[in-house]
Amino acid sequence: MTSGNTLPATAQAVGNTSGNTPPRPPGRQPPALPAPYDRVLADYTAALESSPLAASSTAKYRSRVRGFLTWMAEAATDQMLDGDPLTDPAAAAWAVRDYRRHLKNGRRAPTTIDNVLAAVDDFYARTGLGTTGTRRERARRRTAPKALDERRIRRYLREVERSASPRDTVIALLPYLAGLRIGEVVALDLADVRLSARKGELRVRGKGSDGGKIRTVDLHPDLRAALQTWLQARAAWPGAHTNAALLLNTRSGRLTDRAARTIITDLGTAAGINDDPAEPFGPHVLRHTFGTQLVRAGKDLILVAELMGHERLDTTRQYTLPTPADRAAALQALITDH
Repeated sequence: MTSGNTLPATAQAVGNTSGNTPPRPPGRQPPALPAPYDRVLADYTAALESSPLAASSTAKYRSRVRGFLTWMAEAATDQMLDGDPLTDPAAAAWAVRDYRRHLKNGRRAPTTIDNVLAAVDDFYARTGLGTTGTRRERARRRTAPKALDERRIRRYLREVERSASPRDTVIALLPYLAGLRIGEVVALDLADVRLSARKGELRVRGKGSDGGKIRTVDLHPDLRAALQTWLQARAAWPGAHTNAALLLNTRSGRLTDRAARTIITDLGTAAGINDDPAEPFGPHVLRHTFGTQLVRAGKDLILVAELMGHERLDTTRQYTLPTPADRAAALQALITDH
């Protein structure tokens, strides 16, 4: 199941199972879901396995969505569904609200309910119906992560162009133009870079409890050009022919996380954008800027999650949240007499 696909139409379920059954002894499998819910769950499981989610998150999301589908099958049998939650966005929203109420009546903890709703949102996002926007139990006033505005990112890029060496240019651009974590930057090997005359891609080893999944990231033209320049210069560096690392230090070793971070923060200071002690500039701000720009340009959340190597879609969804500047700008829409 991928974004944009339509799920099978809902059929009346056979049997009557509960979404709150007690834990089963090890080795026993839960009862099979009736059609079409079994096929829906199988499609969702296949989509999870091809996503950048960690294995532990995949198992949790599948289990939570299975509980939702089990409840839905029972509700269909009892004729308690308003419309078809597998094909109609409005019916889906109503069903999720009813399921949330069902969980609350079962005295589930607020955190547990919110985790279930996050998985159900992921399920609906992957069907193409979109998330239902169901209110969470532990609502918090959250804001989007700090990201650079257009003026500041241009100042940063111009400082990189003005003063950075070929190696440092690659370090400076990878978090912004490819969305890489700084640990992923320094972990790159030569074999992870694939360049041609008109395109290129990176093989990135992400983080995660299962050792980190590998994702492929297409290269922005500016980053591709920077990599080509560095690869030519790298040939003259100590360790160039013995070390597989893409980024080397002057002692022929792999560049460290700390050294790469310092290169980026020093460039930010030189550009005059590392001036907020409460929110210091660093590679994480560049990565957040990558995610913020893509999401606010209307790119699909699942696509952005895959590009950034997020294990949970809720992590990507943070880029849709308002910033303090958004809130301040909203007030300018009010009509006053002054």
